[in-house]
Amino acid sequence: MLAGVLSASTVSVYYPNDPDKRESIKTFDTGNTTYISGADFVRVLDAGIFSNVARGKIVIYFGGHRIKVSAHSSFVVIDDHVYQMPSYALSDGSDIYLPMRPFIAILHRHAAPGVSYDTGLNSVVVELITHNIKDLSIEEKANGTVIRLASTRQFEDGSLTGWSAQNRWFYLTVSGGIADSVALRKAKLGGVVRGITVDQTGRSVQVAFQLRTEIENFEIYQNNAPNEIVLTLRTPLSYSAEKIKKLRDAWYIDTIVIDAGHGGKDPGTTGKYGLREKFVTLDIAKRLGKLIEKNTNAKVVYTRDEDVFIPLWKRTKVANESNGKLFISIHANANPNRRIKGFETFILRPGKTADAVEVAERENSAIKLEEEASRYDHLTEDSFIIASLMQNAFMKESEDLAAMVQSELRKSIPSPDRGVKQAGFYVLIGASMPHAYLEVGFLSNPLEEKQLRKPGYRQSIAQAAFKGLRSFKDKYERVLADES
Repeated sequence: MLAGVLSASTVSVYYPNDPDKRESIKTFDTGNTTYISGADFVRVLDAGIFSNVARGKIVIYFGGHRIKVSAHSSFVVIDDHVYQMPSYALSDGSDIYLPMRPFIAILHRHAAPGVSYDTGLNSVVVELITHNIKDLSIEEKANGTVIRLASTRQFEDGSLTGWSAQNRWFYLTVSGGIADSVALRKAKLGGVVRGITVDQTGRSVQVAFQLRTEIENFEIYQNNAPNEIVLTLRTPLSYSAEKIKKLRDAWYIDTIVIDAGHGGKDPGTTGKYGLREKFVTLDIAKRLGKLIEKNTNAKVVYTRDEDVFIPLWKRTKVANESNGKLFISIHANANPNRRIKGFETFILRPGKTADAVEVAERENSAIKLEEEASRYDHLTEDSFIIASLMQNAFMKESEDLAAMVQSELRKSIPSPDRGVKQAGFYVLIGASMPHAYLEVGFLSNPLEEKQLRKPGYRQSIAQAAFKGLRSFKDKYERVLADES
């Protein structure tokens, strides 16, 4: 037997998934350290092994990980990451013995969260645990990086935390997360991410991202259909000369897409005196387009320029394929209460008020007229709507655009200002650009219907919207010019 052995014994193995199962692992004590048999440990894990005891080396294959241990060495190598134990592994010529507690602690933290040592039970615990964070992808955007972690479920509120260290590392911790660290480490790097490490501690995982540059801010949220955790890292405009040029190209507002709501077989809402929403929106859209073409160097693209039906999904498709830099969707409102009137501007997010939800539901009902309405089945969850927006990283810009347009409407329209709101409009989903959704008045209000029937009133709305667009255009192009 090994020199210095004080006592030989065994340690029991407990399987929470199969409490009646009985196994044990050979051990011996030397000094203050308990050692376990490497061969027995591999057996109870039902793991793969490559063994060269003559040279004092074993490689354990478990859970997609490659774990290397050598006799007379205190190092454990897991997937090319090196960890150190306080004691050496030992060999008796036929087996390699591992310092039980430190070795299992390293394994538990970095490769096998279901394997642990329970002091109270004096047992090695082997629990079959499936990964609930399975993959990671990185996507570079003009003003930052979007990181997606594919998961098998939604995590509770407050279980996702992140912080940015001064040493250019960002740490994402998921309480209840069990990560496939092999898959995460194999993710293709990009954007500001230059390296990834994964640290599993019990039922929590910390994914650390080594960054190429400092970040200005970040946001973490969850999405479902599919389930995923989304981390957005926003970088400063001064990231690099090359990035500045890319940003200038991306933000130079040379194409504005104007979407006249409804059309063709979809009339939208109809006022008491017969004024149809589809005609009001098309008229204002064309007036706005003429003002843009006359007073700026921007190109105007209409999702429709005549009385035709255009599916909601196709409107943002037109915007993206034309390389639009702003997307403006124009509508008229309705309410069972005919006394309600006023104008309001929306951005894409789940509605926070009953009114906002009602408006979105009415406008989204146009999908019933489409031949492929099933394409919207996956958009029933608010979290998907949020993710669709954050994927494009234009939340802040859309808020600015909506506020500027609403401000100009307030100065020009003799109607109540109902403010900037948020709601889940299908027509906005997928627009890879800042957007605003204008409700120019209530056709259900007889007085406002009469106003909207007047060409001069519709021209005032178009002029106000144009001033808001131009203010936004000037602001963002000026910022980029200054940065250059």
